[in-house]
Amino acid sequence: QVQLVESGGGLVQPGGSLRLSCAASGSIFSINAMGWYRQAPGKQRELVAATSSGSTNYADSVKGRFTISRDNAKNTVYLQMNSLEPEDTAVYYCNADVLDRALRRVLYWGQGTQVTVSS
Repeated sequence: QVQLVESGGGLVQPGGSLRLSCAASGSIFSINAMGWYRQAPGKQRELVAATSSGSTNYADSVKGRFTISRDNAKNTVYLQMNSLEPEDTAVYYCNADVLDRALRRVLYWGQGTQVTVSS
């Protein structure tokens, strides 16, 4: 089994910054892609940013403001969020495309962390 533990969410004023972390642990052989999604009240979950084999992609709404990075040695992915807007308020989830030690490929999700942007 694999666990993803997120941290770093909270309340921030518009224009502020937050850094989210997501650490994967457990029966991991390797991790391909890792990413961040978010879900606002009454809306569908949407991709925020993802990284795989050194490449990254971002939702248009966060380009230039958010940066995804990864520490492969720690099986951890980060999301640096700058110039936050009230529209960024959501529960943020990380995921990981994991090849486990039984060589099964499974997509895991974290439990989510709340980000609230408000004055």
